[in-house]
Order: sequence, then C-alpha cells, then structure tokens
Amino acid sequence: MKPPHWRWLFLATIVLSIAAVLLGRSINSQASRRPIRVGILHSQTGTMAISESPVRDATLMAIEEINASGGILGRPIEVVSADGQSKEAIFASQAEWLIVDEQVSVVFGCWTSASRKAVRPIFERHQHLLFYPVQYEGLEQSPNIVYTGTTPNQQILPAVKWCFDNLGARSFFLVGSDYVFPRTVNTILRTQISALQGEVVGEEYMLLDSEQADAIVAKIVATKPDFILNTLNGHSNHAFFSSLRAAGIAASDIPTMSFSIAEVELLNMRYDQTQGDYAAWTYFQSIASERNTAFVKRFQDRFGSDRVTDDPIEAGYFGVYLWKQAVEDAGTDKPSAVRTKVGNQSFPAPQGIVSIDPETHHTWKTLRIGRIRGDGQFDIVWTSDYPVRPVTFPIYQSREQWEQFLEDMYRDWGQSWSKPADSERDKP
Repeated sequence: MKPPHWRWLFLATIVLSIAAVLLGRSINSQASRRPIRVGILHSQTGTMAISESPVRDATLMAIEEINASGGILGRPIEVVSADGQSKEAIFASQAEWLIVDEQVSVVFGCWTSASRKAVRPIFERHQHLLFYPVQYEGLEQSPNIVYTGTTPNQQILPAVKWCFDNLGARSFFLVGSDYVFPRTVNTILRTQISALQGEVVGEEYMLLDSEQADAIVAKIVATKPDFILNTLNGHSNHAFFSSLRAAGIAASDIPTMSFSIAEVELLNMRYDQTQGDYAAWTYFQSIASERNTAFVKRFQDRFGSDRVTDDPIEAGYFGVYLWKQAVEDAGTDKPSAVRTKVGNQSFPAPQGIVSIDPETHHTWKTLRIGRIRGDGQFDIVWTSDYPVRPVTFPIYQSREQWEQFLEDMYRDWGQSWSKPADSERDKP
C-alpha cells in the first residue's frame, strides 16, 4: 500500500531542510576560509619611493608571519598592492580603487601628509580604515585612520627642547619640503622656540621633488644659526647635505636635527656628509633588545643582509599586528566593527610596548634622539623615561583655529596639500 500524499510531502520537506542546512554550512565554511583582502598603498615610484618601498616590505613581512601562524580567524591574508607614485591625486584614486573595486578590509599606507590628506575623505566617505605609519604634523583626528607614527609633541618639540638643554642651541634655521607637514611643524616650532627665548633666524622651503639647495645654504651661511631643524623629505635631503658640506658647513660647526631622515634615507646619502648630525625618532635599528635584534634579523633574512630597518618600517610592521588583534577581538574583518576595537590594542613592538589611544587613534610611543655614525646607523643619545601621550592639537590655539590654518593653506595652494611651483604662498 502506497503512503498517503502528505507523507511524501513531509519526507521531501525533511530532505530539503537537511540539504539546505548542509549547503549553508558548506557556504559558511567556504566563507570562513576565504582570504581577508588587505590593501598596501605606498609609493613604489617617484621621489618618495626611497622611503616608502621599505615600509611596504615590512608590512608584507608582518602579513607573511601572520599567514605562517594560521592567518586571522582561520583565514589567510591576501594582499592587493597599489602605487601612489609620490602624487597625492594618484593616492586618492588608488585608495578609491582598493576600497570599491578590490573590496579590501583595510589599507596600510601613505607617507607624506599630502597623500594622507588626499585619501582621508575617501576613507571617511566609505567608513573604511587606514593605518598610517609615519610621523606627521598633527592637527588631525579621524575615526577612520589609525596613526602609528608620532605627533609633534612626541617627536619634534621634545627634540628641540633637548637641543636647548644639552647643546646650548638658541638660534635656529628651519628648512623643509614645501607641503603641509613642514609648513605646519615650523609654525608650531616658531611658537615653541619663542617660548624658550630662542630665535628663528631663517625659514626656507624646497618643492617636494627639488634638488636645488644652494640658495638656502647660502642663507644659512649668512645667518650662522646654532642649529638647523630639517623637515625635508625624499631626494631633497641628498642635495641639501651635499650643498651644506660644499659650503664648508660641517656637523661640528652647525649641527642639523632631522625629522624625516632615518636609516633608509642614509643608505642613499654619503655617510661623511651626515656623520655627527642628529635625528629624532621613536625607533632606531640600534636599539639594544632581544626583541629588536630578532626583528632586524628577520627583516634582513627576508629582504637582504644589506637592508636596514627604521622608524616608519617598524610602525608599518607593528600596525599590521595591531589590526590583527582588533579583527580577532571584533570576530570579523569588517572595517566598521574593527574600528570599535582598535582603541583597546597594545603590542610588544621592536621599540617596546606601543598602545593606541582610544580617544584619538594615535599611538603612545617612546622618543629617542640619535646621533648619526659613520656607518649610517645611530648612537642613541637620549630616550624619554616613558611612552609619550599623543597630543593632536597644540593647546595654544583652538582646534577650530588650527583647522582654519590648514584650510587657508589648502586654498592658497589651489586645493592641494603641496605647494605648486607657481603658488603665491612663497614666504613663511
């Protein structure tokens, strides 16, 4: 006797339900093993490639280490790489491409503040997430950016105070690349130097890719400052130091404190032209610790024994691990969820413990001042007693005043964060 029709329907429903559950599990299992796509956005060409390409390498190394240990949430990381070409407009278009077309979960990248300023509106519009690994001028705070470099109160201002206290410097010449970072930093420095009863005897700028430094050096010769404060970026540094030495200015005569020259940049400069000068960073390759020694060895084993590590390299490296921890805490790689967990993160970086400030998404870091050796490394001559809290907006002006300062600069430069060659904003 055949079963009634309803029994066939009942059995069919059970079979279909079981099949749906199994299919759902299969889909979920496949999704859980699907790679997490991340973007790396650095200049591989142009004047900033010398500085940015090694940061890209360190970011890749951290990703490789994480993949070798099982990935994140059981999923491997897949890299999508883009070249900013040292141009802020290219950075902006590549950021849009990574987020919209490639659907990455996070982007690690940018160096100059001009490039970061160019991409910030894109990350905010898409409610996405950028890890930015370089020291900068401050005056910014975005829930869509994690700043693993330093603000001026963590690097530049303490270094200038150190020059006053330890080297007797009272007069300073400010030289920088002509874009938002040096212009803003030097505005802050003028106030600090005045408060310390010092004097700024000159302030000059070079276009970001310029190698014409002789006119600036002639002014340094004429004004005879106690110290030079240098915020030049890229290849301009080589031209500047070559011109200084050609003019007969040795480090023993007028020392330079640099804020964008590290071990990587020194590889491409003559050591005899920089030996005895200074730089301020939170990380140097010469830090004597087991953790840092192991980090340097891994980096050189991966990329070559002639390679060096530096502050932005280290920040690019530990930024990946901070993101990994936030993803694991969120239980997902979705940027909106990860952003809520970033402020809880600390990590034992090669420089020591670093922590993300939950209010500002900036990083607490320990400052070090190094004196350049004849081999292109640094003797660390001073270290802060503890990690320094990041201050994004100097307190002697309101946040609104600082933001207006930036807006005026952007407008004067034809809605650009770098000074165009024909800009009327030629004077400090």
